[in-house]
Amino acid sequence: MRRRPSCSAASRSADRAARRRHPQRVRLSDFDFALPEDRIALRPARPRDSARLLEVTPLGLADHLVSDLPRLLRPGDVLVFNDTRVLPAQLAGLRGTAVIEATLHLRLGPAEWLALVRNARRLKPGDRVTFGPGLLGTVIEKQPGGAVHLRFESAGPLDAALEQAGTMPLPPYIARRRPVDAADREDYQTVYARKPGAVAAPTAGLHFTGRLLAALDAAGVRRETVTLHVGAGTFLPVRAETVEQHRMHAEWGSLPADVASRLRAARREGRRIIAVGTTSLRLLEASNLQPFEGTTDIFITPGYTFRAVDGLMTNFHLPRSTLFMLVSALMGLQTMRAAYAHAIERGYRFYSYGDSSLLLP
Repeated sequence: MRRRPSCSAASRSADRAARRRHPQRVRLSDFDFALPEDRIALRPARPRDSARLLEVTPLGLADHLVSDLPRLLRPGDVLVFNDTRVLPAQLAGLRGTAVIEATLHLRLGPAEWLALVRNARRLKPGDRVTFGPGLLGTVIEKQPGGAVHLRFESAGPLDAALEQAGTMPLPPYIARRRPVDAADREDYQTVYARKPGAVAAPTAGLHFTGRLLAALDAAGVRRETVTLHVGAGTFLPVRAETVEQHRMHAEWGSLPADVASRLRAARREGRRIIAVGTTSLRLLEASNLQPFEGTTDIFITPGYTFRAVDGLMTNFHLPRSTLFMLVSALMGLQTMRAAYAHAIERGYRFYSYGDSSLLLP
């Protein structure tokens, strides 16, 4: 399709210069933009790969479909997917007569989770909360910001009890507009999800189908898989006036040694590494393509020097969010503001169930 320039050459030059230096002070207001409510997707495209795809490069912008990916990428490019599986991590329980709403955030052990609790002030260490038949949670400790360390007891395997008691943790901007239903159990899960532990979906991956994966293979595009268990912190707003004051919640991830070795080989051979989703990107950058297993709270903002990736496929993100900061770090703030303005004007659908973008700096 015809490519539309994203911004002036002077703006692109300024963006490149900004990315080469670490910013001393970045204002949250720099990442604000107005989004009409009717652009927020409440259901995914069907079929998944029929969603729209905005390609963003130094040459400008071009409108495509996700199903066009095999012809947009080069043979030898490596797409890196996140195989985390979303748990139905939204729980509602009772402590006496008090209603307790908790969103599991970070697994601390086989039966222990850090949870974000809306009314955490009602809890104290030692309190027991009934989350469903045969599922109890005991408060171990409270942490700042509404986080609570919970130890669970269940009549059978804990993950099975959570599957029964919990609901899919749809983002607040969807859950406020419609109830979670049975369709979300499938819609809010990638077709290649394997390892349970996430409480939010790696949403760029929601666009892939078996048909699209086969077409990518036939086009010579390589595929690798990592794991990052996305935490509820991905939805938390940035409240600090300057970006540097914000602190990310830690998330657990794994980059196996054999995958890391193949990715480093691809880099040596000059083949592009393209992350599918910001979750994959953050893990690759945190590990610098070395074997990794543990938690990361990497926070990528304009001025960051990318070491591990050459591109990113990602959905459209909230204003003033850490994820809009990340894409602005990769492509430049002015470039991304122009891309988002184009997407809004052309009727792209935003956020978790929305359309996607392919960012190639």
